[in-house]
Amino acid sequence: MDIEVLGTLAVREHGVSVTPTAPKPRQVLALLALHADQVVPVSALIEELWAGAPPRSARTTLQTYVLQLRALIATALEQGGADGDGEGGTAPAGRRTAKDVLVTLPGGYLLNSGGGTSDVREFDRLAGMGYRAMDAGDFPGAARLLREALSLWSGPAFADVHGGIQLDMETRRLEETRLCALDQRIEADLRIGRHRELLAELTVLASRYRTHENLHGQFMLALHRSGRRGEALDVYQRLRATLVRELGLEPSAALRRLQRSILMASPETPVVADTSSERLVRVG
Repeated sequence: MDIEVLGTLAVREHGVSVTPTAPKPRQVLALLALHADQVVPVSALIEELWAGAPPRSARTTLQTYVLQLRALIATALEQGGADGDGEGGTAPAGRRTAKDVLVTLPGGYLLNSGGGTSDVREFDRLAGMGYRAMDAGDFPGAARLLREALSLWSGPAFADVHGGIQLDMETRRLEETRLCALDQRIEADLRIGRHRELLAELTVLASRYRTHENLHGQFMLALHRSGRRGEALDVYQRLRATLVRELGLEPSAALRRLQRSILMASPETPVVADTSSERLVRVG
């Protein structure tokens, strides 16, 4: 089974889509797919579908959605050269059935990927390797690995799924992991001197994440290193105005130190960000 959630939801068995079009079965599959090969409790699925007001028939209705998903899986197994489970749920020995793929277990359901692919797992694997490369000082390797991890995203997670409480929470979590990887990839690119290449990307990111201090700090560094110190200081002032207006906060001490470093620096003085330790510092 191949699973994609970092963008539109796509779940395929033997290359055949098993993604339903109906909203609520789609929610069920999305949550099962994200936690593939793990038991998803019935309570979590009910909370996802009906928040704090499930109907009396919630469990029965959930079972109906599971049966609908199994029907799609059985069709995919048949088209892929295997027999889906028939009326008795049996199939030739050694062949997966729909009940083998979407498994009922005590307290919940499990989507058995059968060793297939998952874009979330691949993202986590590549990002983890990228972080370790950063820690080892291999900045070119870190930039490459983190760029490869981020390329797995084709849009917001579950972009075409109308999520409930559980999926909304997972979407926010996934977005945070993406931002962390993006932050470290930009840091790696700064370390290897790609400041000019980053300017267009950071212009967009600073506009999109108007209160994200680290991205603004990286933008300031990239501008300063490109000989655009005045624009770097303008970025700081815009961020400060936004933080004060929207959150009632001043920029962090680290960002204030970076601003002072840029103010005091001569053109040949290097200013760098040590974002891996959550500090923005000047060295020269």
